[in-house]
Amino acid sequence: MELDKTTYLDLSIFNRDEEYSLLHKLDFTTTSGGRDYLRTLFANPLKDIQSIQHRQEMLQFILEQENQWPSTITNGTIVVVENYLTADIEPISSADGLGLVVSATMMKTIYAPDFGFIRFSFTQLLNLLLGFRQLADTYNKPETPSILRSLVERAAHLLRQREFDDIIGKEAAGTLNYIQILRYDNLIRKKHKKVLWELTELYTRLDAYYSMAMAVKRFNLKFPVFREGKDPYIDAKGLYHIILPQPVAYDTTFTKEHHFMFLTGANMAGKTTFIKAVGVAVFLAHIGMGVPAHRMELSFFHGILSNIQVQDNIFKGESYFYSEVQRIKNTIIKISDGKNWLILIDEMFKGTNVEDARNCSLAVIRGLLHNRHSLFILSTHLYEIADDLQKDGSIIFKHFESQVIDDTLYFTYQLKDGIAKEKIGYLILKREKVLDLLEGMKSN
Repeated sequence: MELDKTTYLDLSIFNRDEEYSLLHKLDFTTTSGGRDYLRTLFANPLKDIQSIQHRQEMLQFILEQENQWPSTITNGTIVVVENYLTADIEPISSADGLGLVVSATMMKTIYAPDFGFIRFSFTQLLNLLLGFRQLADTYNKPETPSILRSLVERAAHLLRQREFDDIIGKEAAGTLNYIQILRYDNLIRKKHKKVLWELTELYTRLDAYYSMAMAVKRFNLKFPVFREGKDPYIDAKGLYHIILPQPVAYDTTFTKEHHFMFLTGANMAGKTTFIKAVGVAVFLAHIGMGVPAHRMELSFFHGILSNIQVQDNIFKGESYFYSEVQRIKNTIIKISDGKNWLILIDEMFKGTNVEDARNCSLAVIRGLLHNRHSLFILSTHLYEIADDLQKDGSIIFKHFESQVIDDTLYFTYQLKDGIAKEKIGYLILKREKVLDLLEGMKSN
């Protein structure tokens, strides 16, 4: 699946304010490297249904074995081991017997800060080795999904070093004294630097996958079912926007025969939230995660493109309307490849007058309706153009209702059939006392 930078920002998957991004919401990593790799996974949705299913199986397997995940490896573990491997400290000589004792004693007394650093690093080195042993014991099995098993098998192979076994054994026996620490420090930094670097790298990947599994559990996400075939399809029950603290759930269905949703409703009624909820759910499905819905079945999509927060470009001298036109143009070019796309358009052609926007919108909608490989959701305030589209049986007309009771505005955030009728802009001006403020200007 493909998303461009604009779509990532429109759907708040990534966000300039990281705290409000989907990535931040679903980040349960414990290491900075894991967080970086999780971002990489979000930036690279999977390319086919089989890859998605393999990742789903892996996350489900991790959840089933959750209590076996090691708690000994933390961000501090990784940071300390990495600092240890890059430390500019000369190892003691490789002498044995009395020579080793003398060298170790000198190191401990004369170079006490260096020895303190090495001794502390060994504590975290042990945590790393013991954590990977636990991972290997738990997940290096024939029934482990292939992605996870390949990582753990590689880790198990790297662990097969005599020095690692000796260190763990002496620590368990209580005989890992300062002499032994400095002896193994010499051996490890001469022989096993590359091994330890690779183990830390492997753990960042495992940490990212574990984070994805924990997000599925924490938010009670459901793994979607992918439908084989070329026709675009979405059927979701109880779909909601995961970033909202108290979301409203929707039921929605798209097929090749009914592939275009014409969405109306007042500002703040829920249109944009719904559009983003669909986009986010489809995105999560394509990175192998669960989705925020009671149930979801969908086809594979080759990409998502959005037109939600179009920006003008003052440096290029481009108007808002010109930017809108360019975004629509690039979208049309992109989806003319015969592949399945999900297209999300919120309030098209806001940058021109009503009559011009009406004509432009009708022309674009009628053109897009010919593309049966893609699904479209388009919201608009131009309710009148629905009259010109009623005869097209492929359009799904939906709206978010609002009610005015005693000059008070109420939103139900419920997705309903049909076209919205309310025009409440004047009421909002009145409710927010804007009209009173304007009236007060007469006396100034």
